Amino acid sequence: MSTASEKTHSTGIGYLMWVFGFAGMHRFYYGKPVTGVIWLLTGGLFFIGWIVDLFLIPSMERQAAGRFTAGPFDYSLAWVLQLFLGIFGIHRFYLGKVGTGILWLLTGGLFGFGWLYDFCTLNEQVDARNRI
Repeated sequence: MSTASEKTHSTGIGYLMWVFGFAGMHRFYYGKPVTGVIWLLTGGLFFIGWIVDLFLIPSMERQAAGRFTAGPFDYSLAWVLQLFLGIFGIHRFYLGKVGTGILWLLTGGLFGFGWLYDFCTLNEQVDARNRI
């Protein structure tokens, strides 16, 4: 586990992803996949939860820092790669998962399902690589 002084996630990236928060991006980023899916399916809990989250992002960042391990692999970079190039598996190449990176590249992120799976598990994947 990282200490409170070791930042794993960026508040700035969290706010950037909050812009797309009605789709739950910031919640996925901070390791809250269940509420991320709820936000995705309900338009940010009918935009009310999205607005409330504007004030909750600093606490979500602190919770993520206490839950995930800091290390050589940067969570924010992995998430930006996942968000924009994840369908091609670029985030998997970054994490050293060349085999599944090639698979994602050739199959469009396993036909999109693997890409969606990675939204729910990317923090754990980065955390596991940082613990090695």
